[in-house]
Amino acid sequence: MVSRQESKNRRNRRKNAVLRYQKEKWRNQTASPGVHDFILILDHLKAGFNIPKIFRSAEVFGAREVHLIDVAPFDPAPAKGAFRKVPARFHATFGDCHNSLRKQGYTLFILEANCETSLNQTILPQKSAFILGNEGLGISFNPLDFPDIQCLSIPQFGRLESLNVSIAASIVMYEYIRQQQQ
Repeated sequence: MVSRQESKNRRNRRKNAVLRYQKEKWRNQTASPGVHDFILILDHLKAGFNIPKIFRSAEVFGAREVHLIDVAPFDPAPAKGAFRKVPARFHATFGDCHNSLRKQGYTLFILEANCETSLNQTILPQKSAFILGNEGLGISFNPLDFPDIQCLSIPQFGRLESLNVSIAASIVMYEYIRQQQQ
């Protein structure tokens, strides 16, 4: 059973996290694009530790920006300041994000474990955008509605067929940079 004090402490931590989010989101407006042209699209991810971890890796790998689709406020503290350094673009729906990036000349890729095409067997164009879906539910849209989007999987050799979304994001960013530096 949870005590009143524990419940109060939990509410205070959540309130402080939302305040940090609002402050950092405001600061994010002055963030500069990273040195690489790739973009991450976080499609309905849970507002937990994965989003700030992805921002931290995106900053390290020099991502141009991160697009968030219908993502609830999250605690930016685990990002270690990266949320204010990597431009964030907020969209209500995937369709809005898709249209914006296609107009800019981006090729979009969904990362899913069941895709037949492997990440390491694909030549990634300079303007690549990688879609990472919800940790439990996957992507929020029907891929048949967006036939231009390509599906990629990260090679896995164990018995589990899933990676943590922040780990998958880091792997795809590394592969993109590895290919662009050749």
